[in-house]
Amino acid sequence: METGASHSLPSIPVTLTVNGERHRFELHPWVTLLDLLRGPLQLTGTKKGCDQGQCGACTVLIDGERINSCLKLAVSVDGAEITTVEGLGTPENMHPLQKAFLEHDAYQCGYCTPGQICSAAGLLAEGHAHSRADIRELMSGNLCRCGAYTNIADAVEEVMGNQAVLREAAE
Repeated sequence: METGASHSLPSIPVTLTVNGERHRFELHPWVTLLDLLRGPLQLTGTKKGCDQGQCGACTVLIDGERINSCLKLAVSVDGAEITTVEGLGTPENMHPLQKAFLEHDAYQCGYCTPGQICSAAGLLAEGHAHSRADIRELMSGNLCRCGAYTNIADAVEEVMGNQAVLREAAE
């Protein structure tokens, strides 16, 4: 899929900060954020699952808010800060959620994992989850074909608990 603009088709200038790096594009107005991330930026951690916003495999953070990137036109997020799973950590310096997913065997086949981790990062930042039931409800927009929901909830619950301990220690 061509995301760059040709002379005969409309194009719109878009500037995005993706994983801390600023990028400028000339895009057709119909290019989704998902296609931009996976295509020109080659950030293939974000997966194309259903392409209808129902599976959550394409979840990324836009200005800290979790969003299905398959439903977001890239031109609609001009000026935004985008964080993909590649921007959360590295193999040498993993994000706490990435570590917890490994420890709790929440990766399974791994296809949904990047979206699950981005969604969990957004969930924790939102601060609305106070229990395991809240975690399960607030993560319900992310499907797992392997059925690792218990492991995923365990991982998120562990990180949420660790954050609470750190907050209490700081007070």
